[in-house]
Amino acid sequence: NVSIQFRKNEFVAILGPSGSGKTTMLNIIGGLDRYDSGDLVIEGTSTKKYRDPDWDAYRNRAIGFVFQSYNLIPHQTVLSNVELALTLAGISRAERRERAKTVLEKVGLIDHIHKRPNQLSGGQMQRVAIARALINNPTILLADEPTGAIDSETSIQIMDLLKEIALDRLVIMVTHNPVLAEKYATRIVKLQDGQVIDDTDPAIEADIAKEPMGKQRVGMSFLTAASLSFNNLKSKLGRTILTAFAGSIGIIGIALILSLSSGAQDYINRMQEDTLSSYPISLQSSGIDFEANQGEFPRRMDEDEMAEEDDEVIYQAGEAATTLRQRHLNRYQNNLASFKRYLESPDSQAITELTTAIQYGYNLNMSVFAEDPDEGWIELGQSQSSSTGSPFDEVRRSSGMMSNTWTELIENPDRLAQQFDLLAGTWPQSYDEVILVVDQDNQIRDLTLYDIGLKDPKQLADIRQKIEDGEEIESSDPERFTFSDVLGKEYRLLQPIDFYVETDDKWIETRDETSTGDILEDAVEVTIVGIIRPIDDAAQASINGTIAYPKSLTDHMMAQLNRSEIIQDQTERPDINVLTGLSFVDLTELSDEELLEIMTDEEKMQLEMMPEPEKAAFITRYRAERADTYDTVMQQLGFASPDEPSSINLYLSDFDSRELVIDLIDQYNEEKNQQELTEEVIAYSDVVGLMTTSITDMIGIISYLLIGFVSISLVVSSIMIGIITYISVLERTKEIGILRSIGASKGDISRVFNAETALIGLASGVLGIVISVLLTFPINNLIERLSGAEDIAFLPPQAAVGLIAISLILTILAGLIPARMAAKKDPVIALRTE
Repeated sequence: NVSIQFRKNEFVAILGPSGSGKTTMLNIIGGLDRYDSGDLVIEGTSTKKYRDPDWDAYRNRAIGFVFQSYNLIPHQTVLSNVELALTLAGISRAERRERAKTVLEKVGLIDHIHKRPNQLSGGQMQRVAIARALINNPTILLADEPTGAIDSETSIQIMDLLKEIALDRLVIMVTHNPVLAEKYATRIVKLQDGQVIDDTDPAIEADIAKEPMGKQRVGMSFLTAASLSFNNLKSKLGRTILTAFAGSIGIIGIALILSLSSGAQDYINRMQEDTLSSYPISLQSSGIDFEANQGEFPRRMDEDEMAEEDDEVIYQAGEAATTLRQRHLNRYQNNLASFKRYLESPDSQAITELTTAIQYGYNLNMSVFAEDPDEGWIELGQSQSSSTGSPFDEVRRSSGMMSNTWTELIENPDRLAQQFDLLAGTWPQSYDEVILVVDQDNQIRDLTLYDIGLKDPKQLADIRQKIEDGEEIESSDPERFTFSDVLGKEYRLLQPIDFYVETDDKWIETRDETSTGDILEDAVEVTIVGIIRPIDDAAQASINGTIAYPKSLTDHMMAQLNRSEIIQDQTERPDINVLTGLSFVDLTELSDEELLEIMTDEEKMQLEMMPEPEKAAFITRYRAERADTYDTVMQQLGFASPDEPSSINLYLSDFDSRELVIDLIDQYNEEKNQQELTEEVIAYSDVVGLMTTSITDMIGIISYLLIGFVSISLVVSSIMIGIITYISVLERTKEIGILRSIGASKGDISRVFNAETALIGLASGVLGIVISVLLTFPINNLIERLSGAEDIAFLPPQAAVGLIAISLILTILAGLIPARMAAKKDPVIALRTE
């Protein structure tokens, strides 16, 4: 039961036998121990309502402790030990360093700031403790037997230092040495059995400071906690490495599974994307419905019916109608103009977001010419290399020019760059630039070489003639072409309208060599500016032709077509056939007499001169030849409206998107049927619609099962890390007491150990990822030898980051209980722990 007051600056020595309460009183004044009754009044402020944060701030800002056993943190340098209290106070790094060096210089240790405590003598360590106590400029310095563990000469140096400090602040020293007390202290207080039995200079009320002390909160940043934990882990490097490796085993297992599954999935996805780029969902203005009779097979008698019949009778198998229906190609018509308006409206946002490109095709009837050294400009594309003569040619035909020779590029540069390597030159940048496509072996089909003018078309005509004549054809060595032979090669393009000239209010077609030569002078000229090749692992590619041109060329040709004089003339005179100068008449509804009235005099004379049997044939032929309509003439002129595409190709990136788009098209058709707009219902061709994702699903299921099994090791390693963290708490008990004595809160202590588990978790995660990545190299070599597939095992960066995060979270969770136990430790008991 002690009642005592202290002045703002004096040197008080507390004497008394062991067990008299000297250290207990010192700990109560310093806020480490709590009083059972009464009150501790600090500068006129009662501490009865103090909570833990208030005591932490009090110890950090008002109290400096000097212990008999120094109580320095062994894995921190002298400088770090001293500046630790400033860190809790939130002082910047630069100011911390400056103030720590100043106070170390004051105690004579400026030359030892980078040493660790075990490299110092006892007197030097005590000076470090005094410097740490002074660093925050405390109002009270508490020294518990500061000379108890050092020799006499050093004791005198320490006492001189304390006496100097007491000139401007309160110093309370507990000691067993009355000689030192008499020599240095300005006031001596003697205790016995917890009572003050003597006080040489008791303070009176007037001497006591009444200035209220601020309660600014303090706290340790996570970086400081991490620094303390990192240095501790570094001091036990061997154990830290083994712990991190043990924790990384589960991460390695999961990372390798993810590497294989994601790599295999990526390989499948690439095949899917390449396949989908080559086979988009195709909508044609007209086409053949192969699914109309799908599943309809000739009926055969089953075994029971056969058993009931006579073996000596011949039976019918199937029905002629069914067989004929299967041979018949059902045709359909699509209103693509309506569907294009839908795709360009906000209603189709779901479809446009799912597609990688939407390509509109137009039946531009193009004539392609290349320059021949001997004969000038010659027309190409006569080999019919792209045609097989089967009905399927119509299905394969899409937009523009010559199928499988000239093809339009999709408007998705990123997708093209993923599928093709640029061997030379550049990609087309304007309408008059095209690019040559070779296969993966840098080859082009022989017939196609004639079609694109790299080989002389006259040679092909000679070969055909020899085949027809039955002559033997000698094989020749394959020709080679350098990139310089191809780059810069020019073509000139003409449309049907270019061959018509106006004469006597009608347009006459001229296709002789002289007129064609003149027309070519004003033709659209395009140049090969680059050469591309499908990447090695591309299953399919989005370019099926050999010469690929940008959409801007299609737009340019259509614009040229629509502003041509002949098209404008026909548009302005819709009732007149500008090719004949005559009115459009439905000749099938005219009688023979009416038909004679619209014939020219020359035609009438020709008819009169014919025998009677030939007249009927002439009239029939005349009706057929003159049965032109506005639409047929426009078609003959090659007219194409931007609003009425002949085909629409929807390119998609994966099968999920494909299924969603097909569902949306079906939904569009249902709405049109409900609105009774059946003419706007769309039929589409889904070449890869029967492909399935069962392999992908199986890979996913196996991966999840393996990850589940391997995850058990993560749980085991987490428990192990929790145990190791608890051992670390026991090892660092004294450090806990030191941190609490300089103002660290319970939360700060938890933060220190949470930082330690976080560092272990981070090290485990990073180590696991590094080992996993290194293991993918031999795994990929093995897979390549067995299957030929390259670089299957690949750990995605996001998976690596995710696994590191999982390792971090699991270790932090595992260390929460030990960290909480550390925070609850009594700082007084912790300081006594060795």
